[in-house]
Amino acid sequence: MLIGLGIRDVVLIERLDLALGPGLTALTGETGAGKSIILDALGLATGARAEAGLVRRGAAQAVATAVFAIAPDHPAWAYLEDKGLDGAPGEDLVLRRQLSADGRSRAFVNDQAASVGVLRDLGALLLEVHGQHETVGLLDPRTHRPLLDGYAGAEAELRAVAEAWRAVAEARERADALALRQARAAEAVEDLTARLAELDRLDPAPGEEAELASRRALLGASEKVLADIAAAREALGADGLGPRIGQAIRAIGRARDRALQAGAGADVPAARRLSEASDALDRALVEAEEGLAALDAAADGFAFEPDELDAAETRLFALRAAARKFGVPVDGLAEHRLGVARDLAALEDVGAEHAAATRAVADAERAYVEAAARLSALRRAAGERLAAAVEGELAPLRLEKARFRVAVEPLPAERTGAQGADRVEFEIATNPGAPFGTLGAIASGGELARFALALKAALAARGGGAGQGPVMIFDEVDQGVGGAVADAVGVRLKRLAERAQVLVVTHSPQVAARADAHWRVSKQARGEAVATAVAVLSPAEREDEIARMLSGATVTEAARAAARALIG
Repeated sequence: MLIGLGIRDVVLIERLDLALGPGLTALTGETGAGKSIILDALGLATGARAEAGLVRRGAAQAVATAVFAIAPDHPAWAYLEDKGLDGAPGEDLVLRRQLSADGRSRAFVNDQAASVGVLRDLGALLLEVHGQHETVGLLDPRTHRPLLDGYAGAEAELRAVAEAWRAVAEARERADALALRQARAAEAVEDLTARLAELDRLDPAPGEEAELASRRALLGASEKVLADIAAAREALGADGLGPRIGQAIRAIGRARDRALQAGAGADVPAARRLSEASDALDRALVEAEEGLAALDAAADGFAFEPDELDAAETRLFALRAAARKFGVPVDGLAEHRLGVARDLAALEDVGAEHAAATRAVADAERAYVEAAARLSALRRAAGERLAAAVEGELAPLRLEKARFRVAVEPLPAERTGAQGADRVEFEIATNPGAPFGTLGAIASGGELARFALALKAALAARGGGAGQGPVMIFDEVDQGVGGAVADAVGVRLKRLAERAQVLVVTHSPQVAARADAHWRVSKQARGEAVATAVAVLSPAEREDEIARMLSGATVTEAARAAARALIG
């Protein structure tokens, strides 16, 4: 709701602050008094095109400030957030425009510098202007579909279509990503397949490098080790020490026997020493035989095949070359091989994933088409009801020859989206037999304003297009009509004002009489200058103003009685 309008140095207005309330506010006054200046100032504050001629003569700049109180869920708040401008739902929204005498202008939103385009966008969200010279909103076909959807009560169907469209977008995004991965995978699969085949042939094992390095060192030393073993064997003799030690033991045995026969007892030291020598040599014989067996076993252990060293070196070099090629440690080759196999399997799965994603896209698109078809059917049915309702409003507004229809046509597939698959446009035929065309075909500004009123009245009767909608301004919607037609205009404006804030500039007493608030705009002489003034009328003053509108310059008692009758 527009709650305040401040005007400084705009045309004939030097300083003016207006407070507005809900319902229907009527602006009346003599032709040329300056009623349009107030609308021009409101347009200036909401981003309308401005020329330097709006600046009051002698002033450096004109300033217009519009203050709105809007609901916390009004789209203006989301717009401000998107533009990075401060604004808290629950607070007033203040739009201000400064226009210099040289034509330059500055714009502010809640005292923050902004562009004129931001004011214009906010103005489009906050105001609808229907008048002699322009009709903002209805002439733009982009507004028709939301108006029809509101009339149809299509909130649930719109949510379903939006959710279905989001599912389509997500499914397509996933399918596209997988298609790209699949295209890249075709190249990667070839490389990974070759890499895995090479690793499979190599068949690396953890710890193999250390084992091969140790074996390679051992094999390299085996020739000299065997030569040393042979020298040791040769030093021991062909048969080793066994036969000679055995001869010595037998000789000692004979010596001991002779000593005993000569009468030397076993406890004679010399005889005892012979026994000890025999025992020691007997132990030496055992050790010598064990040493010789160990030496032979060692020789067998170092007896490698001639090409075994070459094989070990070739294997070790192959492992290290592969490690350098794949950029991993030799001991990491086995794990790298498993990783390559996993990557290859994953890439091979991309094709299956892409096929599944493609099926998901088809499923999502089918669900979207079904949801959009339900919304389209609802729109067509609502369009027929709206057309009938509007045509029922046209005759009392002296537009009885006009015909109205709502065109609901399918969009090309590439233009469908979260709002459905329909092009919605309001069309009118101004005369019998004339083809239907856009609303711009209505040549007369007054007729266009009355048509807008008829449409708004039909929408409001159903609960669409009013309530939380923008402030509606009708500029001389009653131009060129009077009597019953003017009264019909007033009735419809009053009906609209029950659900929304409405401002009307009027010359019709029938319209002014139905207002909740009444402003009289007049010119006043200030010395040699002329200024526009606005007076908020009391009930008595209002009666006089409506009487003046009925009778002209001279207000008669009969005119006052008629005014009282109109006011009711």
